[in-house]
Amino acid sequence: MKILEVPATLSYKTLDPFLGQVTESADGRVLLDARGLSWIDPVGMIGLLSAGRFLTDRSEHPPVLRSPESSEVSGYLSRMGFFERAREGFELVSPPPRRNPGASDVLLELSTISENHDVHDVVERVQERAGHILSRTLRYPPSAVVQFSVILSEVCQNILEHAEAPGWVAAQSYNWSRRLGRHVLILAVGDTGRGFRRSLEGEHSGRFGDRWSDSTALEAAFLHGLTRFPDQGRGQGIQQMRRQVRRWNGVISVRSGTARIADVPEWEDLPPLEADLPAFPGAQITILLPERTQESE
Repeated sequence: MKILEVPATLSYKTLDPFLGQVTESADGRVLLDARGLSWIDPVGMIGLLSAGRFLTDRSEHPPVLRSPESSEVSGYLSRMGFFERAREGFELVSPPPRRNPGASDVLLELSTISENHDVHDVVERVQERAGHILSRTLRYPPSAVVQFSVILSEVCQNILEHAEAPGWVAAQSYNWSRRLGRHVLILAVGDTGRGFRRSLEGEHSGRFGDRWSDSTALEAAFLHGLTRFPDQGRGQGIQQMRRQVRRWNGVISVRSGTARIADVPEWEDLPPLEADLPAFPGAQITILLPERTQESE
């Protein structure tokens, strides 16, 4: 059995190298050792679940996940519903006791998206909670609740339309006091399905010829609004999300295959386009929404 150490910090900033190690270890049974995990965000959680599904699909036996030793991290993962989801793809070693996460006004627990009714359930479940997060924590106007619900619905729908495989969604607000001096909401969605290149290639690869790749597929969808649907008006969710996130001075990033594309404001340093990343199936969408300041109001 191969042992793969989960990095101490697993977030939207540090996930790529870890996924690269996972794909390199996919020819046998793998133990993911998360005992040293000290910080994880929704992107990291979904990345860890994606790693488990990827390894399960390529082995006769499910991978083993050794739980974090930090009671704070394990407690947080329990509240987010991580271990409930992880039991579907991992053999767990030393998981914390099952607990009812209870209600929270600062997070959307990990939810599986596999059918249309899952999308509706998620949106309905977070309507009231989103109001607290957006108005009290991020200081957004009341109208933002409806707009956020549309974004949430679109990112979940993206799984069903592009992945043709189940995925996950989660959200959490944090106080980035040192880094940004204000609160930020992180919304993460991910799957291990077909990805953007395979989803779009039947309709659009011909016009790109030899240039067709993960990065050109992301540019086609993200910048030009191309979709796999021949009829106009369908599959425009990415464009709608970009416009709204930009109005809120936020970040939206889409990773698929070996590439990532992003809309990035001045307070974040993600590159607008990256290629030659470690190959990983499916797609991951990350949205960061910052607290409004007096200058932005």
